[in-house]
Amino acid sequence: MQILKTIVHKAFGFLPGSFSSPKQRRIMYDRLQSLLFILIISYLCVACQSQKSIKPVSEQNLQLNPATVPVTSPIVRQAIDNAIAQTKITNSYDPAYVAIPYPGGDVPMTTGVCTDVIIRAFRQVKVDLQQEVHEDMRQNFAAYPKDWNLTNTDPNIDHRRVPNLMVFFERKGKSLPVTRNADNYQPGDVVTWNLGGGESHIGIVSNVRSPSGRFAIVHNIGAGTRLEDVLFNWKIIGHYRYF
Repeated sequence: MQILKTIVHKAFGFLPGSFSSPKQRRIMYDRLQSLLFILIISYLCVACQSQKSIKPVSEQNLQLNPATVPVTSPIVRQAIDNAIAQTKITNSYDPAYVAIPYPGGDVPMTTGVCTDVIIRAFRQVKVDLQQEVHEDMRQNFAAYPKDWNLTNTDPNIDHRRVPNLMVFFERKGKSLPVTRNADNYQPGDVVTWNLGGGESHIGIVSNVRSPSGRFAIVHNIGAGTRLEDVLFNWKIIGHYRYF
């Protein structure tokens, strides 16, 4: 109590209880308000200075998961770069049957289906799936699906069908186990999915990390070629590493 009296005396020039007039009491009240305000501001300044800066979770994730991961294989890197480049060109999806040249045939780059993403990326590294699949089907037609009631090969469309690519990759010994471990799916790998209703899908694993930590997939499922975190969005039915 004595300490408090001393502080008030030094701050205001008189001791509590020594004033008697309303004017003195008013002055005392105003000065107490000012002192209280100063004390509160001082406390807040000290408290703010003692806190550490905390980064948003999203920023922390980006630092832990770099946007891209280096790819040591030049072939894989070229294939991935081509697939990602397609995201700026192919802006639509068109499953129509089109007569195309052979070999090296393609539909317009602005459109296509999911298989065209893979076909174009592989052509960047001198693998023409149109020619490769056609030649293998011509010699081993019975090994391929009969889903389309065909009696002969068709270089316009055979390589653009997911089930045919799956058989081709398997026949070439490029299959890997299908797992739910994202770490098993590395840049350049090809993945196929069952969408249900008899529909299948295909995409290529990029070297771009998504916030989830998984590698994003380059694919075209209906709105043009996209780079998206969709590895486990559907049931995986095929996993292949060609290079």
